[in-house]
Amino acid sequence: MTDWLPLSSAERSVAIEVLVNGPLSRTELARRLNLSQGSLTRLTKPLIESGLLVEAPWAGAPETRQGRPSQPLAVVAESRSFLGFKITDEMVYAVVTSLRSDIVARLDRPLTGHDPKYVADLLADMTAELAGRHRAIAGIGIGVGGFVRENAVVGESPYLSWRDVPLAGLVRERTGLPVVVENDVAALVEAETWFGAGRGLDRFVVLTIGAGIGYGLVLGGRRVPCAEEDRGFGRHWIIDPLGPLTPQGERGSAASLLTIPSIRYQVRAATGRDASYEEILAGAAAGEPMAARVVGEAGRALGTLLAQIANFVMPQKILLAGEGVGLMEVAGDTVRETVRAHRHPLAVPIGLETKVSDFHDWARGAAVLAIQVLVLGRAGG
Repeated sequence: MTDWLPLSSAERSVAIEVLVNGPLSRTELARRLNLSQGSLTRLTKPLIESGLLVEAPWAGAPETRQGRPSQPLAVVAESRSFLGFKITDEMVYAVVTSLRSDIVARLDRPLTGHDPKYVADLLADMTAELAGRHRAIAGIGIGVGGFVRENAVVGESPYLSWRDVPLAGLVRERTGLPVVVENDVAALVEAETWFGAGRGLDRFVVLTIGAGIGYGLVLGGRRVPCAEEDRGFGRHWIIDPLGPLTPQGERGSAASLLTIPSIRYQVRAATGRDASYEEILAGAAAGEPMAARVVGEAGRALGTLLAQIANFVMPQKILLAGEGVGLMEVAGDTVRETVRAHRHPLAVPIGLETKVSDFHDWARGAAVLAIQVLVLGRAGG
C-alpha cells in the first residue's frame, strides 16, 4: 500500500477534515475549507490514490449541490491500525484502534518492575502479540503520567520514579515502528479534541480527577502545550487555605481535596479504617458521617475549581474525566450548587460533560497521538 506521507499542508487540511468530521460531500468539504471545486478535486486526487480517502456512496453524507449528486469522501478507517499504551505504576494497558480511533482490541499486562529497559521489553512483547492479530500497524503512542519532552523523553514521572528516560527510542529499537510519547492527560485532550467531546469547539477544557488532577486547555481548536505540564498542577491550585493537609498536596489544594489517594487518606486518618474510593462514595451516599463530610468537601472543591476555570477561560465545554468522576454521582448536586455560587447570576451555564473513563480510554488517547503523527507528520493537533 502506498505511504500516505508526505502530504502538503493543503492536503493535510483536507485529510484531517474528513478524518475528524467525515464522511463529507465535496460541496460541504469545499465550504468548510473555503476551496473551489477545482482546487478540492486537485487536492483529493492524491489522497484517494494513496488509499487514505475513498469515495463512499454508502456513507450517507448529505449532498446539497444542485444536479447530479457526488459521492461523499470518507477515510478508510480499517486501512491502518494503531497501538496505544497507558502505563501506570502497576499495569500497562494497551489498545488497538482504527484510523478513526475506534478501539478494536485490548490487552493488559501487570508491570512488575519500573526499570526502563524492562518496561520497553514488555511494550515490545505486547506489540508483537497484538501485531500478530492486527495487520498494518502504523505507529505506537504511549501515555505516561509525568513530564515529557519532545514527544519522546520522559523527563519526570513520579509514578515510575523516572527521570530523563528516552522511552520512544527504547520502544522504537525493539519494534521498528514509529513511536510517540506524551503526558497521558495531554494525550487524552488530543483524543477528545479530534474525536470526542471537544470536536469542532474553539474553547474546550479537560479536567481529570483520579490519582492526580489533570488539566488541558484547547484554544482555537488546538491544545495549548505547557512547559509545566503535570508538574503539580493540582497541588498548587489552592481551593481552601484552611482545608486539609495531605501528603499529596499543599493545604487546601485541589489535590488535597479531590484526588482519590487524598480522599482515602482523610477517611483513614479519621476512622483508622482503610476504605476503597468506591466504599467511601457508597458510605457518603448512605449517610455515613465521615465519608459524607469528606465527599461533601470534595464536591465543593470540584464546584469551586470548575467555576474558577469557567470564569477565567470561558470555555464552550468542560469535560470532566478520569477514574474519580464517580464523585459526581454522589456529590453532583453539591458541585452544581457550588458552581452557581461562584459564578455571576447571569453567566452562561457551564457546558459540563462527565465521562466515566477507564485506563483503556487513556490508552486510546495515546493511540490518537500515533494517528496524528501519520496524518500531520507530528504529534499534536
